[in-house]
Amino acid sequence: MNSSPLEIKEPEIKGVNETKQNQPWIVIVWNDPINLMSYVSFVFQKLFGYSKEKADKLMLEVHQQGRAVVSSGNRERAEFDVFRLHSHGLWATMEHEG
Repeated sequence: MNSSPLEIKEPEIKGVNETKQNQPWIVIVWNDPINLMSYVSFVFQKLFGYSKEKADKLMLEVHQQGRAVVSSGNRERAEFDVFRLHSHGLWATMEHEG
């Protein structure tokens, strides 16, 4: 009886994983009934360095459409941005763009 571990390889599907890995991650802020619109705009300015105009535009998008994409990039950056938004009391998630 052979007690050596078996090595199982996952089948490689060309195109699907490569495309998904090359897509940037997006960070989405969701509307909530708690935070004031002025506070949301302030957080966007503070965390991302957005101008007041851009921060207000994104804040209105969150308020009127229920969500807004506030940043994009590699996975680590998206995770960091979500963490910072959560630290400021905003509801944020991340997903692959597309």
